[in-house]
Amino acid sequence: MKKVFLLFTALFTLSLSQVSAQDYKNAIGGRFGAANGISFKTGLNNKGMLELIGNFRSNSGSNWVRVTGLYEVYNPINGANGLNWYYGGGASLGSYKVKGYDGDFYLAANGVLGLDYKFNGAPINISLDWVPALELTPSTGFWGGDIGLGVRFTF
Repeated sequence: MKKVFLLFTALFTLSLSQVSAQDYKNAIGGRFGAANGISFKTGLNNKGMLELIGNFRSNSGSNWVRVTGLYEVYNPINGANGLNWYYGGGASLGSYKVKGYDGDFYLAANGVLGLDYKFNGAPINISLDWVPALELTPSTGFWGGDIGLGVRFTF
């Protein structure tokens, strides 16, 4: 765990010197993937963004709700105005219940890798990203995450 923390700290420090600003300050909307939910992004010191995702999933065998916080580092793609790629990390917490069993608390460390596009002249932002997770509780394991499409109003 100490090595993971040191690696994350090194990547975070390196990223602060290489990041340029994204094309908006705040955005709110939906994120659609394996779990649907609400997404809010806010700029931090023109170096990156904080994204908060609240999502839920329900089917005949299980129900869960989760909140994820991610620090995302943005990098422009040359020759494509408004298009950035980003990476980062964060954590998720929530709870779930499987039919026939008691519910449990969920805690995970997350990564994120994605593309972000802000439409020129319109207050619309879309993103496509992958958010894998290293589950810490109730058991330890890697989850390949989900690919999600974000559609947001910018302000």
